[in-house]
Amino acid sequence: MKNNSAPSALTSKKKAAQKSASPKKDVAKLSRWLHIYLSMVSFAIVLFFSVTGLTLNHPTWFGGDKQVVVKYKGAMNVNWVNSPDTNKIAKLEIVEFLRKTYQVKGAVSEFRIDDSELSVSLKGPAYSCDAFIDRETGKYEVSEIKMGIVAVMNDLHKGRDSGAGWSWIIDISAVFLVLISLSGLILLCFIKKKRVAGLVTGIVGLIICYLIYVIFVP
Repeated sequence: MKNNSAPSALTSKKKAAQKSASPKKDVAKLSRWLHIYLSMVSFAIVLFFSVTGLTLNHPTWFGGDKQVVVKYKGAMNVNWVNSPDTNKIAKLEIVEFLRKTYQVKGAVSEFRIDDSELSVSLKGPAYSCDAFIDRETGKYEVSEIKMGIVAVMNDLHKGRDSGAGWSWIIDISAVFLVLISLSGLILLCFIKKKRVAGLVTGIVGLIICYLIYVIFVP
C-alpha cells in the first residue's frame, strides 16, 4: 500500500500558508487601490495646494500683494437707516442696494450700528468692501479692495473668507493626503527589497525637517 500521509501533510501546509497570506494580499490590494485612485481623484487639489504653498510663501514674486482700491459715494433711502429702533434697520435692503449698484461681492462679515453711523463689511478671497453710512442723511462712502488671481489662490489656500463649502474641500483634501501617505507606506512594507531603504529614507527626511525647525525657526 502507498503512504499518502506525506503529500497530505504538504497540502495542508500549503493551504495554511495560503490562508495566512490571504489577509496580507487583501491589505496590499486595498492599499494599492486607495493609493492609485485617491491620488488621481485628489490630483488637482493637491497640485493646487502645492503651487499655492509656493505663491503664499513668496507673494511678491507673482504679484500676490498688488491691490486695486475703488471708492464710491452716494446716498440711499434714509428710511432704511434712520430708525431709532436698531432692530428695524433695513439690513437686507442696504446690502442688496450695494450689490446691485456697485456689483460688490463677498459675504457680510460685519454689520455695525452706532448712534450716528452704520458700517457694512463684505469679505471674500482677496476681496473686501466697506461701506460707511450716515444714519441722518443716508449718505455713504464705499471702499472696495480687489486683488489679483494669485491673491485669490493664496486666500483659498488659507481658507480665508472662502465660505463653508471651501472649508469642506480643505478638510477632505487633508483626509485624502493622510490616506495617500499611509497607503504608500503600507505598500512600501510589502516590497521586501525596498522596505528597509524606504523606511530609512523616510526617517532621514523626518530628522532633516526637525533639524531645519530647530536650527532656522526663531
